[in-house]
Amino acid sequence: MSEFLFLGGFLSFITAILALDLGILNKNSGGMSLKKAAVMSTVFVGFSIGFYFFLFYFGDQIHQIDSIEKLKAITERHHHAIKIIPKDLESSLHLYRKNLAVEYLTGYIVEYALSVDNIFVILLIFSSFNVPKAYYHRVLFWGIIGAIVMRLIFIFVGAALIEKFEWIPYIFGGFLIYSGIRMFIEQEKKETMETHSHPVVKFANKYLKVHDRYVEDKFWGRFQGVWKITPLFLVLVIIEVTDLIFAVDSIPAIFSVTKDPYIVFFSNIFAILGLRSMFFLLAGFLDKLSYLKVGLSFLLVFIGIKMLLHTYLEEMGFRTNHSLIIISLILGISVLASFFFPKKQQENSH
Repeated sequence: MSEFLFLGGFLSFITAILALDLGILNKNSGGMSLKKAAVMSTVFVGFSIGFYFFLFYFGDQIHQIDSIEKLKAITERHHHAIKIIPKDLESSLHLYRKNLAVEYLTGYIVEYALSVDNIFVILLIFSSFNVPKAYYHRVLFWGIIGAIVMRLIFIFVGAALIEKFEWIPYIFGGFLIYSGIRMFIEQEKKETMETHSHPVVKFANKYLKVHDRYVEDKFWGRFQGVWKITPLFLVLVIIEVTDLIFAVDSIPAIFSVTKDPYIVFFSNIFAILGLRSMFFLLAGFLDKLSYLKVGLSFLLVFIGIKMLLHTYLEEMGFRTNHSLIIISLILGISVLASFFFPKKQQENSH
């Protein structure tokens, strides 16, 4: 029961942040300036780092651990790679909290990095449907609300399956390796979207009444006496479906870092919260990160291999902090390579 109370408090905190965000950013309909996007990105990253320190000092409060026996049970259940010190609860809790904080931070970095790839697709959706920039904020805000709900369900169902079926991480690992190889092969592929043939659009046109144009930033309304959804609502649904598809990669990736569904959820949510401001910050800048997809492909392959060989790696003494170092190096090298060895424009055009 204590976990649900903690989760409820966390969701209340996130709701307050979103309400504040909506109140500040929705005052004008002109979208978010580069300066405001930078400020908001810094604020959300600050919240995320602050939660790392919260876990470092109070992480045991999530599961209300008050005895060595309960700590052993939680550690075994979530496969935390720590050595409990017999009859020394305080020292053991310190090791547990430290490991929990590192798991969260590693998961957050993985999810935040993979979110950048999501931004590529969101930009494509907005441009393909000719969405006015003034409406970007509203779509992204409600898109994040939907993503939080879907991932809450996805993560806890996934955790229950992993706990019941020990072979599922191997399925996840194989899938991540496949995704990483596919991303590497298709890194130069030009993404396109045929709006009229998109499954969501075809479904809506067949079963729903769709208005023929955008009406300010409304998702639906009464037009000539008939209730209809607007094209902006279709864009929102497509973004939600896209996020669900991306979650198939990102959530198993974080389960390679930690099996604690609460840590998976916390790292996911903090990364998602920063997605909207990061979108406005990087929207005109993504084409310069020419090696980012290469880095993300290596990241997925590394995580997949780690999931397949997790038993052997743990026996060798491979810990979460080692994963954090390798993941940071992969992402850091891909970003630095993009700046110091930029691809020529004509190469990108082929």
